Amino acid sequence: MSTHTTDGTDTAGADERLRRWRLVLGGDAADGTGYALSGQDAAMDGALTALYGKGDRPQQGRDRSAGLGASAPSVARWLGDIRTYFPSSVVQVMQRDAIDRLGLSTLLLEPEMLEAVEADVHLVGTLLSLNKAMPETTKETARAVVRKVVEDLEKRLATRTRATLTGALDRSARITRPRHRDIDWNRTIAANLKHYLPEYRTVVPERLIGYGRASQSVKKEVVLCIDQSGSMAASVVYASVFGAVLASMRSIATRLVVFDTAVVDLTDQLDDPVDVLFGTQLGGGTDINRALAYCQSQITRPTETVVVLISDLYEGGIRDEMLKRVAAMKASGVQFVALLALSDEGAPAYDREHAAALAALGAPAFACTPDLFPEVMAAAIEKRPLPIPETA
Repeated sequence: MSTHTTDGTDTAGADERLRRWRLVLGGDAADGTGYALSGQDAAMDGALTALYGKGDRPQQGRDRSAGLGASAPSVARWLGDIRTYFPSSVVQVMQRDAIDRLGLSTLLLEPEMLEAVEADVHLVGTLLSLNKAMPETTKETARAVVRKVVEDLEKRLATRTRATLTGALDRSARITRPRHRDIDWNRTIAANLKHYLPEYRTVVPERLIGYGRASQSVKKEVVLCIDQSGSMAASVVYASVFGAVLASMRSIATRLVVFDTAVVDLTDQLDDPVDVLFGTQLGGGTDINRALAYCQSQITRPTETVVVLISDLYEGGIRDEMLKRVAAMKASGVQFVALLALSDEGAPAYDREHAAALAALGAPAFACTPDLFPEVMAAAIEKRPLPIPETA
């Protein structure tokens, strides 16, 4: 059967375009498509309408969750529907929108709801923010959801992180007076090409470059200092996973510190990032100066230490003291890294004045994706320029 009219119009293609526009526009009288949905398309449209049919403004009072109903069973059915009709990446966006637009956070305190959702970094952030209000009957399910996300992230990030940092540690340990068996001949020849003697067709190696001898001793110390204000939720999740990965490397002594107006050292829980995450308390104020003061007090080998501050830089403490601490750490030999975010979402709203002040101290602040983080750490370990994204 032909799908073309006598004038050559592709009717199947036109119908598909109308179908897509109808799903996008939502079927209001003014959508102009005149296209009727049926079957799975109608069910898909119903799932979208339940979430987005009230317009962009958050609803007030009892209407706030009118699109999905106020009960866990109705929301659980909706969650099942969207997982049927949409790919996982879209499901995660719709879940996030449902929590933000329709005020469904409290329903996540019910185990049945948690079992129905598609677990991702953003859901973990929401659960952590609800941790103190979570009933005991829900905590076991919540931990299982968080653990699944953490394990997936570790599988994605751990191997490359260890490989990248192991290479950086080896390069940073190269020595200039190596024993014969420790000479890195490729780098030695490259460094001495200017001493090539054509009459003898040889290079005279005036400067030997060697590999540092393999050792189980700690080569570098890393301090992750994480702002746990509400906007940093995804960064807290990723930083906890990276903290656990770094802590698993014998050559790196890793310390993980989280802060709001108080400072909490979670280093002794780094063997399990889930424990780290449930030890955080998202939200509250921010005192970067106090957090950096604590981190500074823990540094014993400044020239072998990397401090990573992950914060939107909205300082509630003493601004000038904060900047003085950064300057003092850098002057002592500490490699200081300032990340506005550690997530796939780019930079959040941040204090541009403080970011400019840090840049003036030689510590530019920028947003970092999880995939870039190993390269940033490798550069800091090797004391070379950081790979700052062009959009930073």
